[in-house]
Amino acid sequence: MSVTGKDTYLTVVDLKAMKQRAEKIVCLTAYDASYSALLDKQGVDVILVGDSLGMVVQGEDTTLPVTVEHMVYHARCVARGRLRAMIVVDLPFMSYSTPSVAAENAARLVREGSAQMVKLEGGMHRVEVVNHLVKQGIPVCAHLGLTPQSIHQLGGYRVQGKDDMAASRVVEDARLLQDVGASLLVLECVPSSLAAEITRALDIPTIGIGAGKECDGQVLVLYDMLGVVQGKQPKFSKNFLHEAGNIGAAVSAYVAAVRSGQFPGVEHSF
Repeated sequence: MSVTGKDTYLTVVDLKAMKQRAEKIVCLTAYDASYSALLDKQGVDVILVGDSLGMVVQGEDTTLPVTVEHMVYHARCVARGRLRAMIVVDLPFMSYSTPSVAAENAARLVREGSAQMVKLEGGMHRVEVVNHLVKQGIPVCAHLGLTPQSIHQLGGYRVQGKDDMAASRVVEDARLLQDVGASLLVLECVPSSLAAEITRALDIPTIGIGAGKECDGQVLVLYDMLGVVQGKQPKFSKNFLHEAGNIGAAVSAYVAAVRSGQFPGVEHSF
């Protein structure tokens, strides 16, 4: 139940049931109570408190400077605004380097930030960490494809899994992460055909961003879908505020477009 006793939050069980019913899961990022309440009111299912806040709120060039303290603060703000939506919070760069470090920091996000699930990036090298967190009772959302915390290793914000070998590695990583207990999987900037294959192969829901329309749900950075961007709009995003007229209507339009399968279109995919 919520702290106000007014409603019941969505859970990992609800998200899995949505996948089984072929009902699209709608996700957006938020970093404060006001936007959290607005997203919740418009029917967003999952609010991601993303380390993207480093770039869109703090003005950094990457997500790497974000700390656990930052994530706890923003997660706590978001938690105060929602009544129904599930809250997923990013573990920031180097906060899950070992199982014990991950458990300590994830516990803070749950205990102090009211996270219902933590998200971390990486494939098979994160198996031990994911398994340890799940054994401690902390639900985990995995993240494959373009992983922004590895931006220096990847050499830029580029589509991942384009050739057969790379695609096979993403599929294998997805299966491994599910097998050790991940409850949700974000696929970022991978070919639509690869995301569709993974979505069919897994029992857990997939959430796409630049991964085509066949994923079980979609996520965007709130600032991107409102057109509040520095420089060029990302290919995988859409400015929903342009035609909506106000922020509430823009979020409502995004929710409707994801639910109906109209977003993302071919032009937003790889």
